[in-house]
Amino acid sequence: MTRRILAMALVGAGLVVVGVAAWLLLPGLIAGGQTELTAIPARVSYAAPDLSLTDLQGNPVSLSDYRGQTVLVNNWATWCPPCKEEMPELQAFYEAHKDLNFTIIAIEAGEPVNEVADFVRRYGLTFPIWTDPTLKATAAFRNPGLPSSYVIDASGRVRLAWAGAISRETLEKYVTPLLEE
Repeated sequence: MTRRILAMALVGAGLVVVGVAAWLLLPGLIAGGQTELTAIPARVSYAAPDLSLTDLQGNPVSLSDYRGQTVLVNNWATWCPPCKEEMPELQAFYEAHKDLNFTIIAIEAGEPVNEVADFVRRYGLTFPIWTDPTLKATAAFRNPGLPSSYVIDASGRVRLAWAGAISRETLEKYVTPLLEE
């Protein structure tokens, strides 16, 4: 019985420490201008998948068509709140860096082409949009969560991967150095 009480006391103390840390850190993030949390990319190194789909006009497209460029692949959906949240961030980053042999390919997961096209118009997206009615991209990257993104370098290696929405500040911190290599 004494061990059980001790274990419960330790768990309770741990929860108190986590609560205090959150109470101390969150106001600092908000006061510092960072009002939302952002995904942090993981550094990885593996060959980009061989992926072929179609663009919004029905033309066949493939990741291999972009060999020699740095590409940010973003798996997303029109109905996904964090996907919607990060689209303006991705568009701004794309506009700022598209002249550096860089592009974003946004692969929409399963919605009809007309809905995707309406979304693209509403958000003013100018980077390539591919449709993926059978979810080949999430399978190829082995991550069914949305949004999820991957940075592929000019030689065709995936160098960064993350799940969840990302901010412009985080894109600048992690992706921009790869563009300068």
